[in-house]
Amino acid sequence: MSVSLLLLCVSVIGAFAFVLGRVRAAALSSGGRSSSMHSRHGYHGAYAAIWAVLPALALVCVWSIASPEVIDRVVIKSFPEEVKILPRAELNLSYGMVRSIAHGMRLLSGQELTEVANGTADLQLLLAQKGVPLAVRPTGYMVDAANKYNGLREISRIVMSVSAILLSLLCATYGLRAIAPRFRARNRVEQVILGALIIASSIAVLTTVGIVISMLSEAARFFSMVPAAEFFFGTVWDPRFTGAGTQTSGTFGLIPLLAGTIYIGLVAMLFAVPIGLFAAIYMAEYASARVRSIAKPMLEVLAGIPTIVYGFFALVTVGPFLRDISAEINGLMTGSFTSFIEAQSVLTAGFVMGVMLIPYVSSLSDDIIMAVPRSLRDGSLGLGATRSETVKRVLLPAALPGIVGALLMTASRAVGETMIVVLAAGVAARMQFDPFEPMTTVTVKIVNQLTGDLEFTSPQTLVAFALGITLFCLTLCLNVYALYIVRRYREQYE
Repeated sequence: MSVSLLLLCVSVIGAFAFVLGRVRAAALSSGGRSSSMHSRHGYHGAYAAIWAVLPALALVCVWSIASPEVIDRVVIKSFPEEVKILPRAELNLSYGMVRSIAHGMRLLSGQELTEVANGTADLQLLLAQKGVPLAVRPTGYMVDAANKYNGLREISRIVMSVSAILLSLLCATYGLRAIAPRFRARNRVEQVILGALIIASSIAVLTTVGIVISMLSEAARFFSMVPAAEFFFGTVWDPRFTGAGTQTSGTFGLIPLLAGTIYIGLVAMLFAVPIGLFAAIYMAEYASARVRSIAKPMLEVLAGIPTIVYGFFALVTVGPFLRDISAEINGLMTGSFTSFIEAQSVLTAGFVMGVMLIPYVSSLSDDIIMAVPRSLRDGSLGLGATRSETVKRVLLPAALPGIVGALLMTASRAVGETMIVVLAAGVAARMQFDPFEPMTTVTVKIVNQLTGDLEFTSPQTLVAFALGITLFCLTLCLNVYALYIVRRYREQYE
């Protein structure tokens, strides 16, 4: 029985337990009145359903985690002695072949398996036809181990299914027998709901902690090979993939990447902030309800466009346009039609990224401006101020903390952009301040360092984790400062 079908069976048992729990609670109440019971009938049904579902789900989760480990150990123990004494890497490679063979054999029909067993069919060819190509021809012990793996896997699924269903039935019976007139089913159900809410709210925190720990551990390995001062204060980025294992060849200067990240983000904000803020002011204060209902969704459509599409737009349209128009201007001024704006440049990437950020600025700023109390608008207009004076002297000062926080959060979004920079600004790690020349960012180099079939044993690959933790700290500081601004100055206008 598959896991999905097993979960469906457990859910059905839980539904029956819920109905039976309600019926039992109604039967135990005097005259069918729920007032004679401590909890409503639905709580008793929910209590029985929880007992029917949660223990079985816990068993399935634990079994699904522990069973593969046990099967792996048993199958590896069945290998010949000359294979078990191989180095760990070769042993893992052999076991990976066994698992691939086992997966392919599950795709074969009974007749094909019989032909393979009789030696009338080539197993490698059959698996390749099923989409499971093997690098080498499987040996006898690999086929035997694959059969053993499939057998143990099937036995494990059968035992897990039977155990989970029996446990669900037993626990449902226990939950139904616990129902009594003075039984506090409501309190028990609410405790379970509270626990579920705590777990759900902890997932984001635990995920963040896990990401940080994984990056820190790998970054520590990188800094054990490359001095931290060379990384944080170096001005040359040249990692040099030499395939020399853990040799620290190449230079890993962060400054060019950090400068490109900040420079491109700054250019993007210079485009996005005025347009987005003015659009927010118009929609909040000047636009009619009909115009607002049309313009706001159309503006927010920009936020739903994939960044790769923006990258193509920059590569195919914006970059060549800026290059050609700069050549025309240069030709009119000097007579030489040569472009001083390259197709891939900071300006191209910043402009397109700014277009992408406009809906973030406008939507957040619009919500913040609309949240300003109506009494401030009416008071200003009642004193004789014009609408533009009200916006400039009342609404924007009142909404300024929230707008600043929104802009800082938008900046953190710009810092983490990758695809637009790859296609619009190039991958050259350079220290220069000409917006018409290409540069690159931290995120682009993280992608470059992790592209391909690589092992995380050399500084050329481990540097991606150092770059990642640096970018994480940068965006975290921006977000924390944005929250500080909002909380620090919000009280002045409440």
